[in-house]
Amino acid sequence: MQDLPIDIHTNKLLDWLVSRRHCEKNWQEAVLAIREKISHAIQDMPEHPEIVRLLSGSHINYYHCLKIVDILKETEKDSKNLFGFYGSQRMKDWQEVVKLYANKNVGLAEASQALVRNVNYEIPGIKKQIAKLEQMQTDCDKRAQDYQRNSKMMREQYEASCRQLGLQGVRLKTEIVHLLDELPQVYGEIVEKARTLRETMAYHVAFVTFVNPSVPVDQLLPTLHFLVEHGDVTTYQWRYGEPPLRVEPPPPAIDLSDDQPTDAGQGDEIDFGDGGGIDFGDGGEIDFGDEAAADAGGDIDWGGIEVADAAAPEDDAPVDLSTAGVADITIEGSGMEGGVARDSEALTLLDNPHTRTLIVNDLMELETFLAQRVAEMSDSREDGMVSMSTMQAAPQSVQLQTVDSVSAFRAATRAVLDSLNTVKLQHLFLVKSSPRYVDRLVGSLKQKLEVSEKMAASVNAVKERKKAAAEEAAQLQPKLKLIVEKTRELQTQIENSISEKYKGRSVNLMGGINAI
Repeated sequence: MQDLPIDIHTNKLLDWLVSRRHCEKNWQEAVLAIREKISHAIQDMPEHPEIVRLLSGSHINYYHCLKIVDILKETEKDSKNLFGFYGSQRMKDWQEVVKLYANKNVGLAEASQALVRNVNYEIPGIKKQIAKLEQMQTDCDKRAQDYQRNSKMMREQYEASCRQLGLQGVRLKTEIVHLLDELPQVYGEIVEKARTLRETMAYHVAFVTFVNPSVPVDQLLPTLHFLVEHGDVTTYQWRYGEPPLRVEPPPPAIDLSDDQPTDAGQGDEIDFGDGGGIDFGDGGEIDFGDEAAADAGGDIDWGGIEVADAAAPEDDAPVDLSTAGVADITIEGSGMEGGVARDSEALTLLDNPHTRTLIVNDLMELETFLAQRVAEMSDSREDGMVSMSTMQAAPQSVQLQTVDSVSAFRAATRAVLDSLNTVKLQHLFLVKSSPRYVDRLVGSLKQKLEVSEKMAASVNAVKERKKAAAEEAAQLQPKLKLIVEKTRELQTQIENSISEKYKGRSVNLMGGINAI
């Protein structure tokens, strides 16, 4: 029976001690008084390395007090009298603490409670905190990769947008506005492409007039025909049928002095005088008055340019105000006719949103017509030469077209449409027509760059967080090691104390420090 070990589950240790009457249920009441005496005694301790080790990193318990008394036996041996008692107050204080702990095994109960607390809470808590910090480091690595990937993606989007618009990305607003200088060249290329559609447009006119002779020819793709014949001229010429005498384009409304938003450029706009108009000399603004004013002899002051008398029927044609409400002007010596193109009339056909839309509509109408013709010719199984039914009476220019040739017409038309609908050109249209759009476009591009930079900054922040977590985990490792060592030592001391009460029988605390 004496050789059988005593197995006690650590969680039931206190209950086991109380049930075996080694401790009383109210042992904690005695501990309060003991702790007060320890707080008083610890104020006067000798300099000893072993005492420093005992008091570091753990709560003072009964077994610590025993070791302190053993150390004081050496440090206070000079105060020992003939009867074996110590005169040192230090020794008296700690001997009293040990005596109170030994009474009714209060020290054993308190040490058992500390063991259970360390095993169930302190050590698992520190391990959990270390695991959490290690997981945080792993999460920081993942977040850093995500931030780096997103930063790279946003920068690539920014660079792709700049390449798409033909920007270098240094001074966005200035570069965007300077892109408008390329518009005349781009418009010239579009006009040249449109002029390759002469045969296609002739085919369209021939077919439509054959099918419906009542349709006026001048109503078939009128704006596209005008563009092909005259090029990208002013809207004034398209509207009145003659070139203007002078073109006064709208003043630029975008301030590029410091590449700042338009609000910062107040005072840089063009000043046209007090009346807001254009001063052409002493006569003030151009006055296109009504017919009564013209009959009354009201003239236009051209600032030194001599104009023939419009009322002289023997030299010139009479004034006709029926077309546009503006008198035809004849300049002596040159014979050049025209007026002044202002505002939208000063814009070219491709610059003016209204006429550009008409051109696009004509191109879409032409493409749709060609697509329909390809479908009809394919469905009717035409051999590509002459239709044997209703198309026999059609003009030769219609009969000689095949499915392949009409498909080629359609592809050429689509190419012109695509050249008008490129992303870069659409942006330039909006830039020229709306100064606010420049700010929005610049803001959109800068936002991508700012997001990229913010992501890059987040990478550095996450790396700092990982570094802090690693340092905190490194600081907890020695603490965990110390508390594990002291808990293992405390468990051994408790096992030995219980073993003494049972004449040296082996005692095993199950589920203790060894199970963690």
